[in-house]
Amino acid sequence: MKDKVKKGGRNQAKADVMSLIGGKDAVDIKQHDDTLFPVKIQGAGVEPFELQVHGFWLVQDAVMTLLSREEVCPRSNFSLALAGTTLDPLAELQSLKGLKPGAILRLVEEPYTARSARHHLARVLELLRASGPQDALREGRSPSILETLTQTPDSSLANGKSLKRSLSNTKTETTNQDGAPPEYLLPGSSERPLMALLPHSSQPESPSYLKDLSLSCWNPAPGHRKLQGDFLYITVVTMEGRRCEITSCPKGFFLNRSTEEVFDPRPAQSSPACHGFTDLLCHISPAFKLTLTTLKNRSPLPPVEGMPTPYHTLSWLGPSCASRTHKNTFSRLGVDEQPATQAPDWNEELQAARDLPHGSLEERLQRDRALLQVNGAFVRVVMQGAETVVDGFVEPVNGNPDDPAFLLGGLFMSQGAANAMFGGDRGRRAAQRLELKGVQAYSDIVGLQGLHTLPTAIVDYRGVRLSAQALAPGLEGSDQDQATNPASRGLLYGVTAGPQESPQRRRLLELLAMAAKSLSLQRHVVVGPNDHKVPLFTSVDAQGLLGADGRFYILDVFRIFPADANFCPEVETEGQTVNEEEEEDEEKKGCVKEGWPENYRSDSGLPRSFSHRLCRLRPELVQAFTQHKHYQFTQRVRETLDENGGFEECATACDSRATEAVRAACKEVGSVSDIIFEMRFNPSVFSEVSFPPGESQSTKLQERLLREAAAFIITHQIPAFVEFCLQSNEAPMDGVSLKQALHQRGINLRYLGHVITTISQSEHKECLRHIMRLVIAEIFTRSTRRVFNSFLQGVDVPSLSAAVSHFLCCLLVPHFTPAPVGDETKKKSRRRGRGAGAGAGAGAGAGAGAGAGAGAGASESTPWSMLAGAELWNLICQNAAETYNISDSLGSGANHLVEHYGLQKISLLREFCLKTGVQLRLRDYVLDNQNKAPIGPDDILNIFPVVKHIHMPTVDASKAYQAAQNFIKKGLLDQAHEHLKEASYLFGRVCDNLHLEACYCHSLLAKVAFVQGKAAEARSVQLKAVVISERVLGFDHPNTIHQYAMLGVYVFAGGETALAQKCLLRARLLMLTVHGEDHPYTATLDGCLGLVLTGDQRGKFLENALRLNTSFFGPSHLHTALNRHLLAQWMCSKGDYRSAMSHEKEALTAFTSRLGEDHPQSRCSKEFLCTITKQAVKVERSLRQAGADCTEQTVECLSPTSDSKLEQMALLTGIRSVTHRDGLQDYRKKHKELKAAVAKELGFIVTDELVASKTVNGEEKSSDQETGSRKEAEDGGSLAVENTSEGQQEENTSEGQQEQPEENTSEGQQEQPVEETVVKNAATASVNGHVVEPAEVNGHEEKTDVDAADSDRAASEAEVRIVNGESEVRDSTPNDANSNTVNAEIGSDATVTAMQSESGEVNGDIPVSPSVLKSKGTWADVVSKANGGKDTAVNRAADKVTANGTAEE
Repeated sequence: MKDKVKKGGRNQAKADVMSLIGGKDAVDIKQHDDTLFPVKIQGAGVEPFELQVHGFWLVQDAVMTLLSREEVCPRSNFSLALAGTTLDPLAELQSLKGLKPGAILRLVEEPYTARSARHHLARVLELLRASGPQDALREGRSPSILETLTQTPDSSLANGKSLKRSLSNTKTETTNQDGAPPEYLLPGSSERPLMALLPHSSQPESPSYLKDLSLSCWNPAPGHRKLQGDFLYITVVTMEGRRCEITSCPKGFFLNRSTEEVFDPRPAQSSPACHGFTDLLCHISPAFKLTLTTLKNRSPLPPVEGMPTPYHTLSWLGPSCASRTHKNTFSRLGVDEQPATQAPDWNEELQAARDLPHGSLEERLQRDRALLQVNGAFVRVVMQGAETVVDGFVEPVNGNPDDPAFLLGGLFMSQGAANAMFGGDRGRRAAQRLELKGVQAYSDIVGLQGLHTLPTAIVDYRGVRLSAQALAPGLEGSDQDQATNPASRGLLYGVTAGPQESPQRRRLLELLAMAAKSLSLQRHVVVGPNDHKVPLFTSVDAQGLLGADGRFYILDVFRIFPADANFCPEVETEGQTVNEEEEEDEEKKGCVKEGWPENYRSDSGLPRSFSHRLCRLRPELVQAFTQHKHYQFTQRVRETLDENGGFEECATACDSRATEAVRAACKEVGSVSDIIFEMRFNPSVFSEVSFPPGESQSTKLQERLLREAAAFIITHQIPAFVEFCLQSNEAPMDGVSLKQALHQRGINLRYLGHVITTISQSEHKECLRHIMRLVIAEIFTRSTRRVFNSFLQGVDVPSLSAAVSHFLCCLLVPHFTPAPVGDETKKKSRRRGRGAGAGAGAGAGAGAGAGAGAGAGASESTPWSMLAGAELWNLICQNAAETYNISDSLGSGANHLVEHYGLQKISLLREFCLKTGVQLRLRDYVLDNQNKAPIGPDDILNIFPVVKHIHMPTVDASKAYQAAQNFIKKGLLDQAHEHLKEASYLFGRVCDNLHLEACYCHSLLAKVAFVQGKAAEARSVQLKAVVISERVLGFDHPNTIHQYAMLGVYVFAGGETALAQKCLLRARLLMLTVHGEDHPYTATLDGCLGLVLTGDQRGKFLENALRLNTSFFGPSHLHTALNRHLLAQWMCSKGDYRSAMSHEKEALTAFTSRLGEDHPQSRCSKEFLCTITKQAVKVERSLRQAGADCTEQTVECLSPTSDSKLEQMALLTGIRSVTHRDGLQDYRKKHKELKAAVAKELGFIVTDELVASKTVNGEEKSSDQETGSRKEAEDGGSLAVENTSEGQQEENTSEGQQEQPEENTSEGQQEQPVEETVVKNAATASVNGHVVEPAEVNGHEEKTDVDAADSDRAASEAEVRIVNGESEVRDSTPNDANSNTVNAEIGSDATVTAMQSESGEVNGDIPVSPSVLKSKGTWADVVSKANGGKDTAVNRAADKVTANGTAEE
């Protein structure tokens, strides 16, 4: 087996076909072209066909591939034979003698067993059942809507099959017949129709194959027939009305002589015994044979649509019709119901998968796939178990009503005891969540073999949180083992383990020490129960044991992360003591000594108590804080050395100055070592433990470090997050993306109140209103969920739907109060048989009571029915104030949130449902009607469990993906493309591409392919990315919105304008539902829609994009300037030159103020303005002289081409960008001077040319760049050239950040606000599609006229960079590569980039051939022709490689 994937994969079309024919367990595309060869398949009544196989496949891999082939399906239970010899399923194909290309493999029908017969019937049912979005919605899974959106004959999926399949007559947000988008998608519309989100009409009845198919009434087979081989008896009613009884036996299936009244299992005289069930049905029913042929000819689902996702992705909307519209013909066959077997040993399954060999690539892929499958099955059982337990079908195994425990399906499930020491119920829930995070942390340690954790998950269902773990292996050995070696089994590590010594304990301590190093945990000593000292590498609660299976386990790791000193009562007490006893000056000294900044308590209100006492720091925060301390360490060492004679003198001298400098810096920053920088944290500090006297100094140091880390969140991380949101047009859109963005910076959600404070104190408060809106919504929905959990505890099962609808009415309808249960209401209820669902508590209670068989007045005694809106709102506000320390922010009702923050009730409803698992019926809800409840009991379709679980790694796939990101940062696109194809193949092998990171990988692969000019490949890959995002993340997840926008660009590149409009309108509809119109990304979508739509709608969308960008980024921002430029372009096409001149003048002012007059974009905008002015004058002259005919001709000539529109869309969406690096110029100049000085001191001769060649972005190359771009323009194209914008920080970053660029590098993404994500998208739109004739052509030509050699060299130095991932990924931040969200940008820190320029390589840039993404005809060409076909020096300034000569994407 090969240990690495061969580079240089095959073309995408062939890959897509291979991925199509690969089934659930089949091996997908493989880039081992040298092991691929064809074989011929014959036998078993199958038409001969050819199959491509790989030499490294096992025989069973080939069999699994065959099972999914149309020629074979739904046959099963066969083996392969070569030359008359049956092949061993576990043999490798390449090891078989005589197997060569073109060899004939025969299918051999094997006898059935009872199990395989049921499996065969299940395959038949899978074929006969028609699946679609409605089935996914009914099961609570997020469906894929892409296919129903793209029902056009000319569009195709990645597999080359038509997207048009028999689905419902779906009403979606597609354009009307005249091409205009519906009114609810136009800017300014307040309508939010949910019906347009999903296919709401019921699935059409599947083709009628059979009238009935069920288990016969003669089951089970009697003993004497069982001894003769009868497995099952099946009753079939054909479409012709014939009733048949069929027997399943080892040979297959045959027709017996039984009837409804008589049991006669003998074979019917005319019935053959068929190995396939469908073969027998075709024999007895001509109608079935005809419909089966039609069924087999239907287009199959691609793998990413047909395969089940590893984990359940909740859909908060269900079918529009809750009841089934047609009977389930096949539900009574019973093959879906697994016979009761012994519960699986989930721990043994998981540990066995972890212990699989992982020496070669193939072994690692098999291991990763096994881990994912075991964990996915475990999570599914946890979901089912939670429903069973909470619904009351399982009795607890203990007698403790406060902490009931349940054993079910190999799981141990419990709520956990509400420990007052940890904070009661809130503390119990926090402990369950932290235990899961701790298990995840130990599972993620790379290279740690031998230390195991139990399979763990937590599930929230109906207001109850259950913790589920696999059963731990036995701890005690046999009596003989205990007699010979008591420590060989049992508890080896922990405070309660007691002093002991054994080889097993020493090995366990070695493993824990290795884990502690990876987790930055400090070894410490605590005092045990018997006053003996216990050395610990973990928190005090953790226990290490040796199981009966011989494996070491670590348990109870919920306090493995360091404590958050901002919310520790001990710290609060100390702070109060200082405030009372010390004077102000001494207080400041005391605060610095303790680790708090000056005036920290008065400024932030911290430390303070929290609702529970398990507040811990996130691992991302620990990492960022460590990088921050490392920067302080290096700065301190440098300062000390400078004070003692300089770095060179101290480094060359043989004295202790350098060592002393390191020791002093280590002591100052709090390093646990005094000779090297090493940060470790004690998880037991601020806990109820005692430390021995010898640990006092270390404990004080740890307390100081934890206070500094806690303050670091307030002083650094939250401001950095706010600054990122201020500069990015891809800021969070909903609660999920907000949570992800905060967690990436190590900010816990309990700091949401401090985020509000930071935004309120910002001078850019109005520009951050979308973030304020999200934070308020998140506080509201989280507080509501806690109240809802308590509310559900008093509701009995028959009243659940009525109670939930009543709660939602109280929540969202202003001044909602339950009506009293009057006689009239009771009469109505009795007359109707159930409550009308009028929204009053009486009506809802009556409906529930009727369903439960109770009287209509049952709601009188139910506390939940008496809940009023004002009471509910008070509970929510009280919970929010206790948790987030905010007051009056939520106001007096939902209308306050709508009026003050612009929140949408439909968005709040979506957030609530996603957090609680409630599924609503798909219909349009009017949430402002006070007279009638907008949500009734019939609208509550279901409550699904919400599961948090361990995420299994995809090691090799993730490594390939991260390597591709690194290549992209360096600008090596060809290598990045190969690694991304390799990563996508590996993701397919491990998880069938149904994985979050696989979605990002495909999206990035599409971007790279698009930039390389492979638009068809980009489209094919992006289609798959959209489907993965819809199914894995959710049909309305923010990432899905981004993926639809990207797909719109790529299909537009292929000329599919109508499909591009549908994709962008779909993205806009989701955006309006998830957040609303007032968000920066809406401006991006509207800008793209303004380019792809036709008619007056273009202007509406472009004007709305300009309005949004102006309000969020200001009139002088590059985003705004780009929108003004596009609006000017549209106005030119309409002939409104006066308005176009006005907008272009403002755009020119913005470009000049941001980029300078000499920047190519500024020059380009100036030239474009000159052209508009010329055209305006020409039109005026034509109007005077010749009338309107000339005007119409001129307007037509000024319409932009599709290529220029495509380039502008790439700019708007951030695929490509033009920026500058002015902030780096001074650094590079100083760097060049320093190198020259060092070279001179060492005796080297450094010429200006050599230094200039090192400064890739320097101004020395401007003449070369100009001529290079000029040559490209004369060739008729405009290369998209972009610069990175690390130097664009001066205007928006703090002074400290300007002075300390290296601090940003050391602290990773959290420290430096991301200016790149703002500037890159908008920098110079005109460069790519609007090239204009300069006012003084000849002079410009003379200025830039250089020899052809320089021109070619400069043209090859246009540099392109791709970006993907929400946060910047820097070389100095090891784990940032994993934190990539959709469609944002992989930025590289300015300092890292500048330091890398030493070797002549600028991070993120690569030379690219001038043909990459070059337009064949731009608007400039049209303008030149319109001007009389004069000199074609098109876009000299625009096509230039910009001021810095780099292009970034």
